[in-house]
Amino acid sequence: MRFLLAILTVLLMTVSVFAAEKSLLMATTTSTDNTGLLEYLEPMFEKDTGIDWKWTATGTGKALELGKNCDADILLVHAPAAEKEYINNGYGVYRKEVMYNDFVIVGPSSDPANIKGKNVTEALKSIYDKGEIFASRGDDSGTNKKEILLWESAGINDYNKKGWYKETGQGMIATLNIATEINGYTMTDRGTYIKYQDNYDGKAPLQILVEGDKILFNQYSLIPVNKERCPDAKLDLSEKFIDWMTSDKIQQAIADYKLLGKKLFIPNAK
Repeated sequence: MRFLLAILTVLLMTVSVFAAEKSLLMATTTSTDNTGLLEYLEPMFEKDTGIDWKWTATGTGKALELGKNCDADILLVHAPAAEKEYINNGYGVYRKEVMYNDFVIVGPSSDPANIKGKNVTEALKSIYDKGEIFASRGDDSGTNKKEILLWESAGINDYNKKGWYKETGQGMIATLNIATEINGYTMTDRGTYIKYQDNYDGKAPLQILVEGDKILFNQYSLIPVNKERCPDAKLDLSEKFIDWMTSDKIQQAIADYKLLGKKLFIPNAK
């Protein structure tokens, strides 16, 4: 009996180790999760590769920290400057562009700051001058990093000291919901806005008021964690995932993913 138990224990340990070796852990931004994109892609990946794919969704800043702390095998993030610094510091192997969308500034249809149709700089100055409520994620996410850049580009440096500027410390959908409750403005990626809009059957309280500026471009990239920093990082599985995500089949699947008849992400793997 003891011999059989010993054999069973060894078999279970072997199965467990094999399962762990075939499991890929990704740290990613909330927009890829909130929109439903990852849930849409997951069964395709597991069917095509036999690899178990799990992810943790957080702000890009925290996702990069998870990579630094060896708590992920691969990252899917959208803050290019921070990503390049991460790689230059030896934490990531390389950066592979995979898809994009854009940022938009949204607000109540009454538009008390009168920003509709203005460029980003004019819109932020108007919100600032009129002291209208602006909800920020305030969480070091890719969206938050871009928002800070936009305020700085507009020459406004003390926005975060004003009473009308509200930091939520939460993800994008939560921040959109808070902005809705307080009748304020916020900035979001278009994909998450479409998901928010879909939650209201296309009749969302917050409307897109500012869009189209070149500075609002929003690139998403994959970064495998460097085994030299994290010996347990599964670089082989990460590269299989990158090959899969950038394949013609999955690039088309990303293009085909829509809500309310609208594309949430545009594939652009090179």
